[in-house]
Amino acid sequence: MNRLALSAALLGAVSLGFANAATPVEPNAAPFHCQVPCGIYGDEMRIAMMQEDIETIAKGMSQIREMEAADSFAHNQMVRWVMNKDTHAGAIQEQVASYWLAQRIKAPKDRGGAERYVRQLKVLHGITVAAMKCKQTTDAAHVEKLRGLVKELRNAYFSEADLKHMGEHKGGHDRDGGGDHKR
Repeated sequence: MNRLALSAALLGAVSLGFANAATPVEPNAAPFHCQVPCGIYGDEMRIAMMQEDIETIAKGMSQIREMEAADSFAHNQMVRWVMNKDTHAGAIQEQVASYWLAQRIKAPKDRGGAERYVRQLKVLHGITVAAMKCKQTTDAAHVEKLRGLVKELRNAYFSEADLKHMGEHKGGHDRDGGGDHKR
């Protein structure tokens, strides 16, 4: 879609009332405040996506180490595993930046939420760094660190009531984010 068509579509959305009428819309700006429309977030799903990425990274590291130990191996397969591992680590970093930090973790309005906010920021920073280290090496310790940090994010983000509810209705996840991963 060219810029003119996109502008027309956005102006059409504004004229149909999709933007807040009290908020002026700049000519080339989208009239929404989120990267995706509000109300469709899947925070628990995002955690599950990171866990899936972590398992893919772990598998890639394992395959790479096996190939390195072998007398001979297909070099193109090694490259594919490295690229796959790095792609999934990058997906985690992207999700932290564009989903959690940009849209979900909110600065507290008063001092009451400051401790929780700082904890969430520290965990998200740790996840980003651990994912970076997964790109740099095949050291399984970085995968374990990442697993622990994603569990910690789950506990730092969701309330006790949320976690209890998810445990009752979504496969028995416990406080640490475990649960039955059988398919």
